[in-house]
Amino acid sequence: MYAVLNSFGLSGLQGFGVAVEADVSGGLDAFTLVGLPDSAVRESADRIRAAARNLHFRWPGGRVTANLAPADVRKTGPVYDLPLLLAVLAAAGQIEQPPRDTAFLGEVSLDGALRPVAGVLPMALTAAEQGIKALYLPAGNAAEAAEACGESGMQVYPAQRVTEVVNALAGRAPIQPAKAPPFDPDAGWAAYPDFADVMGQMLARRLMVIAAAGGHNVLMIGAPGTGKSMLAKRLPGILPPMTREESVETSKIYSIAGLLPRGGGLISARPFRSPHHSASPAALAGGGSTFRPGECSLANAGVLFLDELPEFSRESLEVLRQPMEDGQITISRAAGSATYPSRFQLIAAMNPCKCGYYGHPNRPCTCSLNAVYQYRSRISGPLLDRIDLCVEMDPVSFSQLHGTGPVETSAQLREQVLAARAIQTWRFAKLGYQGVHCNAQLTAGQVRQVCRLTTGAQQVLRLAYDRLALSARSHDRLLRVARTIADLAGTGLIGKEALLEALQYRMENKVVIR
Repeated sequence: MYAVLNSFGLSGLQGFGVAVEADVSGGLDAFTLVGLPDSAVRESADRIRAAARNLHFRWPGGRVTANLAPADVRKTGPVYDLPLLLAVLAAAGQIEQPPRDTAFLGEVSLDGALRPVAGVLPMALTAAEQGIKALYLPAGNAAEAAEACGESGMQVYPAQRVTEVVNALAGRAPIQPAKAPPFDPDAGWAAYPDFADVMGQMLARRLMVIAAAGGHNVLMIGAPGTGKSMLAKRLPGILPPMTREESVETSKIYSIAGLLPRGGGLISARPFRSPHHSASPAALAGGGSTFRPGECSLANAGVLFLDELPEFSRESLEVLRQPMEDGQITISRAAGSATYPSRFQLIAAMNPCKCGYYGHPNRPCTCSLNAVYQYRSRISGPLLDRIDLCVEMDPVSFSQLHGTGPVETSAQLREQVLAARAIQTWRFAKLGYQGVHCNAQLTAGQVRQVCRLTTGAQQVLRLAYDRLALSARSHDRLLRVARTIADLAGTGLIGKEALLEALQYRMENKVVIR
């Protein structure tokens, strides 16, 4: 006897349909699983055999053959436990063959309970696109899968045990379909600490507002304890709220990585990822036998914070160049390749030297000038060339630390950022720029069109270009930052004040040894 059920697998960020076939024939008792399964899938044979016995089903005698089609694509993970078990039972005549517009996902424990699996959201989206009307899966995955229903008419049925699925298919005990939780992008702001906690560092606070308003990458240089990490952790709290498209894309990445909160819907808070400086290139870029997303992709639509930047290996830092340029990263292995979105905002921090006190007003530096040079030269020029803003942070004085004056909160800074982003959105829509969401994403041609200067600013730019020996790329980067500063001020043309402020944040002014 023969039965076939629908299930799904993952290829990169996309799901693909899998036909789970089962055939029961005479002969010696044996179970054969084919269709290019990995070790986790091959272990399904023992899991579902034990589950069937503990659920009081009779495992069919003779030869049982299961196939996962298409046979030329590798299948990974325990997601096929539930469809394999039901296919075998249907082929043995112990349950009815499920409808062809029904699909199944989920890991089965030895006692028949259903356990959540990774990657359900992209698989559910594919199921809706392919016309699946009923998707049965573990209750822990129901909320994320329900986000895929939309207008497709697909219903998601959560279950705690295999018997619940069997009874629902037989019409004995219908399962109530799951509903997606409401999407509230403003709720994400509560996840981050407030800028009101940061004392002093007014220049660095201003830099963070500019970075948030224009989507610029930042490097902070300062001695230990000057507040670099505090500022970085608070940046996502003043960024614009996530759009639903950004939330779905980022949630798919977290679903594949198995990091999506169980029972929750889409991610509404912008991610903040802070890998340790010992992270390998694979940890940042992603990879492995199952193409797991790395930190670059997990920070999509959010912030990637690299503390102690020179302590990262050169190979790890060079991994960042493609995603910072293209907004995506491609992982290639002998078994295939996968492309993940990696549109993050880089916030990097470093000490001025190995001991951390080069240029400190009160503590002497124990490093030689050559040691300082060697420490700073660990960061390659091409990576520094992709960072728009740089600030040197001085130690916070006692009077600043115990000051009682008013301090701007994250909510107040967020209002400035949202006003500047609204100007950019209007401008890009008027000019017909597709895929450009902030000033940092402007191309060289778009910079010429958008970054118009006053007569005074043009004179300053000409003088700076000659005196500072700016390259064409540095020239465009300077104009992008100046455009953001002008947007924060609400001015159409870039004035001399905005250009002069942008000049003080130039990378070349900070990384040289004086």
